[in-house]
Amino acid sequence: MVSGLQYPNNIQKNYSKNVSYSNRGMDLEKIIEEANIYYRENDIAYIFKKPTPIGIVKVVYNNKERRIKDAFYKTPSTLDFNGLYKGKYIEFDAKETTNKTSFPLSNIHEHQIKHIININNHGGIVFLIISINSEYYLLPGQILIDFLNRETRKSIPYLFIKENGYILKYNYLKGLDYINVVDKLIGGSYEKNAN
Repeated sequence: MVSGLQYPNNIQKNYSKNVSYSNRGMDLEKIIEEANIYYRENDIAYIFKKPTPIGIVKVVYNNKERRIKDAFYKTPSTLDFNGLYKGKYIEFDAKETTNKTSFPLSNIHEHQIKHIININNHGGIVFLIISINSEYYLLPGQILIDFLNRETRKSIPYLFIKENGYILKYNYLKGLDYINVVDKLIGGSYEKNAN
């Protein structure tokens, strides 16, 4: 609650403000999509959330409304987002964990890892955006692949993500602004948190 602000000419106004913490755990995909919309509207990049391919089995019609009651996934989904930036193909996935010390590799499906390897091998820009400890990191695909090739762990330590990923900041105008890090990836610079 805020009250008693002093204005010029010794005018004092009292007001109260209810503080809401409802958006503290903002959905990661939502704030990434805010950035994607900003990038598209400002002709910066064309990146979209990919729809999950589903087959519809049963639809219920009532009061001019259609509702899917039964459906199945046609194929396993690959990564959440893809598009173009400066003539480069971009593809990435959004991952969240409540674990404070590590990111469980069980959050990345085997077919997604194969997809990351394939995109990387074909010269695309591929990465994960990971939400951990109320922070957001962009972890390049090559760093993830290198980690998987040399480690037998079932998780990526938080410290590894912090040292090898790029920290991302939320911006009220742009959402989760990640494109400046993509610039570094295109240029081949993997400097730690140089954004």
